[in-house]
Amino acid sequence: MDVHQLELFLAVMDSPSMTRAAEKVHLSPGAVSLQLHNLAEELHTELFVRRGKRLIPTPAAFRLAERAKEVVKLMGHIQQEFENDVTKDSRPFHLATGVTTLIYQLGRPLRQLRSRFPNAQIRVTVGVTEEMVAGLHDRRFDLALITLPVPEDNLQIMPLFDEELLVVRPSTKKTASSHLGTLRAAELANVPFLLYPKPSNVRRAIDGFFKEIGVLPNVQMEADDTEAIKRLVESGFGYSILPEHALRGRSHFFQKFRVEGHRIKRKVALAMVHTESPRKLTEAIAAFLRGVLAAQE
Repeated sequence: MDVHQLELFLAVMDSPSMTRAAEKVHLSPGAVSLQLHNLAEELHTELFVRRGKRLIPTPAAFRLAERAKEVVKLMGHIQQEFENDVTKDSRPFHLATGVTTLIYQLGRPLRQLRSRFPNAQIRVTVGVTEEMVAGLHDRRFDLALITLPVPEDNLQIMPLFDEELLVVRPSTKKTASSHLGTLRAAELANVPFLLYPKPSNVRRAIDGFFKEIGVLPNVQMEADDTEAIKRLVESGFGYSILPEHALRGRSHFFQKFRVEGHRIKRKVALAMVHTESPRKLTEAIAAFLRGVLAAQE
C-alpha cells in the first residue's frame, strides 16, 4: 500500500463513477480499477460493490477513507517540512509556457528568475494551454503560464494581465511599429485570414470576436507559430489577428488595426495544482513572476 493508491481510492470515493474519478486523476478507468483491486486484496476486504454502472462503497471503504485522508494529509506535511526549503530545493522545477509568451514576454523575467533562484534546476517546456493543463494534472509541470479560460478543477489560477489582439494586414511599404489604425467590421468580410489552429484558447477568443461582429472569416491557412504567421502576412498571403506584444519592435511590412467599437483580448494567468501542501519553490516562483510580469505590463 502506498500514498498514491490511497489518493486514487479517495478520488473514487469523491466521484460519482469510476470514469469520472479516472478523468480527475488523468488515468484510464482500467488503471484505477487495478489499483483499487490491489488495495482491497492487500487489506483483505471488499471496498466497493457494483450496482449497475455505479460503484457503491462498503462500510470498510468509509472506515478506510477516514484513515486515508489523515495519512495523505500527514504525508503532505512531512514532505513540506523536509523538502520545502526554497533556498535548498534543488529538485528540477518544470515551468511550462506558450511560445509567443516565451519569446515576447519572458526574456528578462527568466533571466531575473535564474538570478533570484540560483540553486533551482529550472526547466522550461513550450506547449499550448491544453497540453500545459494536462501536464499540471499529471505532475509533469510545477507551474504554467496559460491562456484562460480552462477548467479550474484542482487548479489554482492566478490571473496576470489581459493582452490585446490586433488585426494585421499586408503592406507594400514598411510601417512604423507604433502606428495603429482603425477598421470597420465589414472590411474583414471575405478577406483571406491566417489564424491560429482551432483547438487553441487564443483561436477561441478570435472566433468569439468574429461571432460578435457578425463576420464569418475566410480562413485560408492555420499555423501555431506567431513568427510564421507574421512572415506570411508580410508576404501578402492574407490578414491575421495576433497578440499585441508580438507586434512591437522594428517596422514591418504589415499594418496594425483595432476594429471600430471592439477589442479582442486574451487573458494570461499562472496555474498550479491545488494541494494542501504546495511546494514552497512553486509558490515563490509564482509570486516572483507575478510581480515581474505586472511591473513589465
